[in-house]
Amino acid sequence: MVLSRAAARSYVAAAKAAQRRHRVDGTGKSPSPPPASQRAALYVHWPYCEKRCSYCHFNKYIPRGVEEAAMRNCLVIEAQTLLRFSGVRRVDSVFFGGGTPSLASPHTVAAVLEAVAQAAHLPADSEVTLEANPTSAPSPKLAGFGAAGVNRLSIGLQLSLERGTALFAQVQQGTLPAPDPELAAEMYQEGRAILQEAGFRQYEVSNFARNGALSTHNWTYWQCGQYLGIGPGAHGRFMPHGAEGYVREARIQTLEPDNWMKEVMLFGHGTRKRVPLSKLELLEECVALGLRTDVGITHQHWQRFEPQLTLWDVFGASREVKELLQQGLLLLDHRGLRCSWKGLAVLDSLLLTLLPLLQEAWQQRVPSPVTEG
Repeated sequence: MVLSRAAARSYVAAAKAAQRRHRVDGTGKSPSPPPASQRAALYVHWPYCEKRCSYCHFNKYIPRGVEEAAMRNCLVIEAQTLLRFSGVRRVDSVFFGGGTPSLASPHTVAAVLEAVAQAAHLPADSEVTLEANPTSAPSPKLAGFGAAGVNRLSIGLQLSLERGTALFAQVQQGTLPAPDPELAAEMYQEGRAILQEAGFRQYEVSNFARNGALSTHNWTYWQCGQYLGIGPGAHGRFMPHGAEGYVREARIQTLEPDNWMKEVMLFGHGTRKRVPLSKLELLEECVALGLRTDVGITHQHWQRFEPQLTLWDVFGASREVKELLQQGLLLLDHRGLRCSWKGLAVLDSLLLTLLPLLQEAWQQRVPSPVTEG
């Protein structure tokens, strides 16, 4: 494949930016890890696609033309602003999602990473993921992304599935029957068994990896770590620097790209909605997300968020939990609280029991106000 001059310049610029970033990071000494409150993952949303796919419900747009330089500039500005607002000193992973971020140039990826490295510590070996569609990322462009700093690709099978589904839908005159729930559950269990036999670890309900190659970025989500979201419609959860009275806030960026860019140029960011999260809400997320993993919620991990009310306090005396333990769906022991192999497959139903228990324990922990008279 012959590269255009513009593409070649983009790849060269990406490589130079990556070199500058490694010079900033390559001091030969790793700084002491900052506390969890000063560490975060970073999600970067590229909102543009070549076409609309029926299976995708993410924030996406089919543009007539993309002013990539303007989008790149705004992504850089917003990354710098939110890193400053959050007080984050170390970014452990970066995920470029969309949309179809492989439609962007490697120069855009490199510019964002360089901005992050200037505003915080971005280790040279940090996981940097790019969602890629093979049709929009030929080999030379993938090489450009690699030169920019991408070291992990997220490539879905949706394209093949979509083509097959479209063909099948024509045969069925546009209708597809809903899968039988029992059959779907059986196929899920069979798939899990096959992957386990092949040496894959099911480290999350729907994610498997072997040789320790789990997704660092997604693990941050499941462990209730902080993450910043930049780009149109991106979501984030972090503690604003200097905030008091709550533990974290959820942020949602403006959805529509043109409006988002206007806001970024005016305010330095395009945050449309900020929702303070209470301690209980954070603990609910800790349970709902942590139990998705094969590790579950360790006592040490729980104490990071709640040092006084232990897992034993919340769940240990519950009759409902004891029944789940006897059924082999849950495990509560010296390691913590986790789902069994059987329990992972029915996690949603388990949460219907566990979350109300957490809410009840929390209400009993907080004393009611005393009135006089």
